[in-house]
Amino acid sequence: MESFLRLGLNQPLMESIKEQGFEEPTEIQEKAIPLVLQGKDVIGGSATGSGKTLVFGAAIIQRLDIRNGVQTLVLTPTRELCLQVSLALKGFSKFRPMEVVSIYGGVGIEPQIQRLKHADVVVGTPGRILDHLERETLKLNNIKILVLDEADRMLDMGFIDDVEKIIRACPKSRQTMLFSATIYPELANIAQQYMNSPIKISAEQYVDPRKMAQYYYDIPYDLKFSLLAHLLKNESAGLVMVFCNTRHGVDFVANNLNGAGINALAIHGGLSQDKRSKTMADFHSQRINVLVCTDVAARGLDIPGVSHVYNYDAPDDAREYIHRIGRTARAGAEGKVINLIAPNDHDNFSRVLEDNELKVTKVERPYIQRIEFQRMERRGGFRGNRGGRGGSSGGQREGRPRYRR
Repeated sequence: MESFLRLGLNQPLMESIKEQGFEEPTEIQEKAIPLVLQGKDVIGGSATGSGKTLVFGAAIIQRLDIRNGVQTLVLTPTRELCLQVSLALKGFSKFRPMEVVSIYGGVGIEPQIQRLKHADVVVGTPGRILDHLERETLKLNNIKILVLDEADRMLDMGFIDDVEKIIRACPKSRQTMLFSATIYPELANIAQQYMNSPIKISAEQYVDPRKMAQYYYDIPYDLKFSLLAHLLKNESAGLVMVFCNTRHGVDFVANNLNGAGINALAIHGGLSQDKRSKTMADFHSQRINVLVCTDVAARGLDIPGVSHVYNYDAPDDAREYIHRIGRTARAGAEGKVINLIAPNDHDNFSRVLEDNELKVTKVERPYIQRIEFQRMERRGGFRGNRGGRGGSSGGQREGRPRYRR
C-alpha cells in the first residue's frame, strides 16, 4: 500500500484501494498517476486489464469539484466497457462519492436524461453521447477531464468521426487522456490536434507470450463443431472464450454446445442490454465458464481468469487475432489459444500468420465422436458464408445435435 501512497493518492482513494485488495500498482499506474494528478495530458499505451481505469479515476476523484455539473466525460467503444468503467469509478470513489452516470444505446433514453441532471461524471459510448448532445440533454461546456478509453477499438469500430465531434464540443482548456493498446496514425493525429503537449507512457505487454501456448487444428468443416465440443469436454480449463465472426455464428455455436451438454453463454450486439449484462454477470461469477462471443461484443472487457481462447472462426488479420488472444495468459498466469481451421478459414488464417512474431503450432486432431445437426426450422433455410475475409460459423445445419455411434 505504501507504493500507492507514494504516487500521490489521497486518503479517500487509498481507503477504496485497500478495501478492494490492491497491494501494488501496475506499471501503467506507477508511470501515469503522478502525471495525471498534475493535470498533464497523457497518451497511455496499455492493454485492457492493465489498471488504466485507476489512472484516470485518480485524476477524476482527486481533481474535480463535485456537484458542479458534468465535469468529466469518459468515452468507451462498447456498452459493456461503459458499464465496467462506471462500476470501477463508483468503487474507487466510495469514500468521496460522486454521481457517475452510464450513457449507452440499446436502452431507453428518458431515464438517462433524468440521471444526467445530477451527473458529475459521464461514461458513455460515442453514438449515444451524440444523441444527448443533439437533444441538448447533455452539455459539455464545463468539461475539465476528457478520457478516450480503448481508443484503438473506437477507431476499429468506425467511431472516429463521432469521437472528433464530441471532442470539439468540449472546452479547449481541459485535461485529456487517451488510452490505447496500439497507437495508430489516426490516433496520433487526434493527439496532435486535440491534446496539449501530451506525455507518452507505455507499459509492457500485460499478456506474457512466453506463458501462452498457441495451437491450430486443420479440420474438415463437418468436424469443426465436433472437435470444439470434444476439446471443451476434455480440456481442464478455467474461464473459456470462444470467438466467432458473426452474431449468427455465436448463436449457432452456443445453442449447440448447450445441446451437447456443455453449458455456454452467448453475447453479441443483437442481444438486449439486460441480456448482455446478465450474461456477463454469470460469466464473471463463473456460474457458467464458456462464453461464445463476437469481437465487437468482447472489446474492452476485462475478464480475469480466462485460461483458454478458442478461435472457432479465424479473425480477419493478425491485429484482431492479437486482441483476441490477449484475453488469456494475463498477469503471469498461463493460457492456451486453440484455432480451429477449416477450409473456409485458410485465407484469414494465412493473414494472421503473416505476423512472424506469432508462434502457432499445428497439432494433429484427436479421435472425436462426430456430432450431426438437425436442420433448424427457419424461413429461407440456412446458408453459410462460403469463405472470404469474414469466414463463417454457419455452414453446418443448425439444431440440437445428435450423436452417431
